[in-house]
Order: sequence, then C-alpha cells, then structure tokens
Amino acid sequence: MKRVSTFILLFACAYVSAQNINDVLRYSIDNTLGTARFQAMSGAFGALGGDLSSLNVNPAGSAVFNFSQFTISGSNYNRTNEASFGNSTIETELNSLELNQLGGVFVFKSNDSNWKKIALAFNYDMVQNFDNEFSVSGNTNQGIDNYFLNFAQGQALGPLRVQEGEFIEDAYLDIGSNLGFGAQQAFLGFQAGIIEPTEDDDENTSYFSNAEYSNVNQDYLQRTTGFNSKFTANFAGQYQENLYLGASLNFHSILYERLTLLDENGYDAESPVQFTTFDNLLRTEGYGFSFSVGAIAKLNDNIRVGGSYQSPTWYELTDDTSQRINSTLAEPDIDFIDFRLVNLFEEYRIMTPGKLTGSVAVIFGKDGLLSFDYGYQDMSQAELRPNTDPNFTAENDFIANELGVVNTYRVGGEFRIDDVSLRAGYRYEDSPYENGEIIGDLMGYSGGIGYNFGGSRLDLGFNRSEQDVNTFLFDSGVNSSAMINRINTNVTLGFTLKF
Repeated sequence: MKRVSTFILLFACAYVSAQNINDVLRYSIDNTLGTARFQAMSGAFGALGGDLSSLNVNPAGSAVFNFSQFTISGSNYNRTNEASFGNSTIETELNSLELNQLGGVFVFKSNDSNWKKIALAFNYDMVQNFDNEFSVSGNTNQGIDNYFLNFAQGQALGPLRVQEGEFIEDAYLDIGSNLGFGAQQAFLGFQAGIIEPTEDDDENTSYFSNAEYSNVNQDYLQRTTGFNSKFTANFAGQYQENLYLGASLNFHSILYERLTLLDENGYDAESPVQFTTFDNLLRTEGYGFSFSVGAIAKLNDNIRVGGSYQSPTWYELTDDTSQRINSTLAEPDIDFIDFRLVNLFEEYRIMTPGKLTGSVAVIFGKDGLLSFDYGYQDMSQAELRPNTDPNFTAENDFIANELGVVNTYRVGGEFRIDDVSLRAGYRYEDSPYENGEIIGDLMGYSGGIGYNFGGSRLDLGFNRSEQDVNTFLFDSGVNSSAMINRINTNVTLGFTLKF
C-alpha cells in the first residue's frame, strides 16, 4: 500500500538551482504574433497604431483608432526543425492551431477639449507559442555517463544507497529534498549502475564510469508545449491634433512543458553497460507583470514618429520535474522511479530586460503607408532572482558576460486598392549572445491581404522567420549539441468588427 500511494502523491523537493541562461532567454524573447495585419507587416507599428497588437510596440497606438472595434485572430503555427548531430540530419515538422489574439478598444471623442479622443483597450496576445519538437540520432564520444559523473564527484556514497527497509522511489525523493538536485542525479546514476564508487565505503567521494566506449550511439527527442501569453489593459489619448500618448499594464501567464527522451547504445563489447535510457519531464508555470509607455507625433500630414519604453517583465515561476532511467546494470526496482514521482521546486523569479523602440512612418494619404521600427534591448541585464542565492549569482554573472544587446529592425508597408489592402514586411533581429555561434541572427519576412467591408474587415497574414540554434542536449556534464535550423511559419486569419 505504501508503494502505490508513493506513485500518485506529489512530493516537495528543495534543490540546488537548475535554472540557467536558457530559462532567461525562453521568456525574454518575443515572437511576431498578434493580429493578421500586424503579422503581415512584421510588427512595424510603433508610429502607426490603429491595431490592437500595435499596443505591444507602442501603447499610444490605441488613441489612433477613430472607432470602437473588436478583433479576433487565429493562427496555424508550423515549426520545421532541421537538426544536425554526428553524421546525420533529421527534419521534423509540427503544426498547431491556436486562438492567439482577442481584444477590443473603446474610443470616446470630445469636441470641446484639447483631448480630442480618449481610448480604453483590452487585449489578449500570445507572446510565444512553445509547441515544438526536434530529434537527433548520431554518434558521439560523450556518453550520458559524463552527466552523472559530473554530479557525483565529491558526493559521499552513503546517501546514494537505498537504506534498509526503504523503497527506491522514497530514497530518490528524500535525497532530492535533503541534499538537492545534484545529489539526486548522482543517486540515479549510481542506482542505474552507470557510475560506480572507486571504494565501497560510505565516505567515498570518487566515482568512475561502468560504460566503456570510444563512441556511442544516441537517439534523442525533445518535445515542448505551452505558451507565454499577455493580457493588456491600455489607456491612451489624443492631445489636440498631432500628439498621442498612452500607457499599458501587462499581465503575463506562462505554461511550459519539456519532454526529453534519450536512448544510448553502441558501447564496447566488453563494457558492463550495454544500453542506457534516460528521460526527463519539466513543467513550468507562472505569471508576470510589466508596463509600457509611449507617444506618437504627427510631424505633418505624411510623417509620424513614435517612441516607447517597455519595462522589464518580472516573472514568478515554479518548476516541477519527473525522471525515469534504466540500463543493463540498473537495480531491479529502478522502474518505480517514473513520471508519477514529481519533484516540486521552490518559487523563483526572472527579470527580463526592458526595451526601447523608436519608429517612423510615412503615410501616403488613402493609398498606403510605409513604416520602420528600431528596438534596443540589452539582454545582459536579465537576471535570475533572488540575488541572495549563490547559484543565481554565479549564473547571473555568466548571463552578463555571455549575452549582449539585441537590435531589432522591422519594416512594413501597406498598399490600398479601393477596399483591398496588400501588405508586406521584413524583420531582422540580432543574436542575444555576444557569440552568435550559439544562437544566430533571426531573419524573417511577411505578407498579407485584407478586405474592408465597411463596418468590418477580414485579414489574412503570413509570417516566416528562420534562425540557427546550437542546442545542448543536457545542461551539465555533456557538451554534445545539435545544430538546428529553425523555420517558423505562421498563417493568421483575423476578423475586425467596428461598433
């Protein structure tokens, strides 16, 4: 009865910090999502406004609306990953359909005040869609034994043993709770027979590998799901004829799940270990807050300029993890450590850096427009918190040294033929790393079409971006990585109703 209840209960587990630079980047970088019109012009709306997703760039944009309106948008997200590892390349493709935008703006006009218009807007936007998948299969000289040796060296053998009368799953949870994440990983490696102590003594702190090889074969799959969404409450106004001012409060919500599956074989014939499987499941939930302020000015009938400040986003996050492992030399009860055992981690915080955006747009009367945005964001200012955690201090120093300024350039245009609007855009974004070999620069282009029915509008947008990412399969001990060419293609259909 004891063993069955252990399967289905959740256990708290304090841990040595496992959060790192990858978590910071995951929640710091926005994708070009939003309405179909916004995506079709690559998000270059900082000096334009008049679109609910433009509030993500400049909150003064809601005051540009002449009528109250409601917009809803749905997108098909296509992810194509070409992953190179060892001597092989594997391409994977994933599609997901989401309602990614929903919002409305209420415009109040005044004829006897310097404030010509006041606008209240409420909008939901998906900042990031985490649905993704890639797999690799190839030959490497760094087996998973290095991962467990990295955590085990210096760890006393005594706590890594299952005590008399103790179940292996209880020992796994107990060592995580009392000694932390690193000791728990050492426990897994030892109980699976992948690593062995140099001396059979509880005080032993030195280990060696039971896996003998010059090269091993690895099959690895990583699948992620979830979202980073933002609900915006916006207030803006038009002062006299040529100035628009606005501010927004943004409330963020995060759900992220990552599943990794590893199968390893191809050891030497005399190796005690002939196969290893090691699977991990991470789930992150949390919320965040940010604010933004901005202005748009009409210099004349044709030229508008805009400027905005997006504050840092302060996230409160919690992680839980589950693991399972097996090998040739694993203990008979090793299967009782599986995904039904959950390690609950303490809450932590991430502060993403603020962002400045400058914009200019040229309006060609009713015939069309051309818009340009430039964004500046210093990723080296991102932080894991609390700062009093020594593990976070070390990782924050690493972040400050490795990450740099991200310059973003967006160009968008629209050409109108009666009730039909033709749109196109281009986007370029620097790598967040000082060394662009880890994550490359991002380039994207977009297009779309819209039809105005008078009281409503239907828009179709297409947005494609491409980026090379060097992804490490494990965060510690193993330096094996896959070079992935990521292509994200979004097709969005939106409907707008004026009222």
